[in-house]
This record gives sequence, structure tokens and C-alpha cells, in this order.
Amino acid sequence: AEYMGLLQIAKMASHLRTEVLSHAKKVCRLYKRAIRETQALTENMVLPFRYNAVLIRDEFDRNKYMDPVDAKKALEEGEKRVFDMQSVFPFKFPNSPGGTAYGRDPPTTDWILDCWHPLEKARYPEYFARRDVRKREFMERYVKKHGHPSSGGGH
Repeated sequence: AEYMGLLQIAKMASHLRTEVLSHAKKVCRLYKRAIRETQALTENMVLPFRYNAVLIRDEFDRNKYMDPVDAKKALEEGEKRVFDMQSVFPFKFPNSPGGTAYGRDPPTTDWILDCWHPLEKARYPEYFARRDVRKREFMERYVKKHGHPSSGGGH
């Protein structure tokens, strides 16, 4: 329940700007959104999608060299057109947020590698040698900052 509350807050604040984007970056994002919306509207049928994608690309190429004032107007008009053509069922990649498989497999924690058999570790000698060095450095930094885990009045 608490997670859903945080999700609601995140959705409410999604319109707030968190970074400054250049005009070129905004155009690239608009192009990608237009292509994805076309993909969703054509329901992954190859020929209609490809035809519309070529038309979209042609329109972007025709508007490539514009003065800044006209370019800003064209960008706003393009964003409105993409918003108006939004699909009821937007295309989402399965492992992306909102996709059907998002978060299905939890990330593997690092300590699992400590449980590997030595013969399994022998298949990746450079990786485990580097990992052991980094693990040792991490433990030294931890002991230097917090003291040794066995010393002190722990629980």
C-alpha cells in the first residue's frame, strides 16, 4: 500500500522538469515517441509501420534546417500531433517499466558468487581475481570507517 502511494506521487510529479534539454534532444525524443506511437497504432504490422515510419522520417528531414523560432513552433506542433495520435494500447517492451515482465526476476545479489564451487570460479579466473581484490579493498575501507565487525557492542 505504501509503495502504491509513492507510485501515485511519482506519477503526479512526472510533468515536472528535472533536466534542461537542448532543442536537438527534444527533437530526437519527439521522433522516437512518434515512431513508437506509430508502431503501437499499426499493431506491429510491418508494411504499414514501415510506410508511416518513412513518412515521419521524411517530415523530420524536411524540417531539419529551420530558424530557431520556426523550429520551436514546429516542435510544439509535432508534440501536439504525437499526443493526439496516442494509441489506447501503447507499445511497451516486456522488461521496461510498465511491461509485462518488468521486475519479474529480482536482481541477483553479489554474495551468491561467494557460494560458487571453486571449479565454477575457475572458468572465470580474471573476473574472480579482480572481484577478490575489490572485495578486500571494500572490507579495508569498511573497517577503517566503522571498525571491525566483531569488535564493539553489537547486538
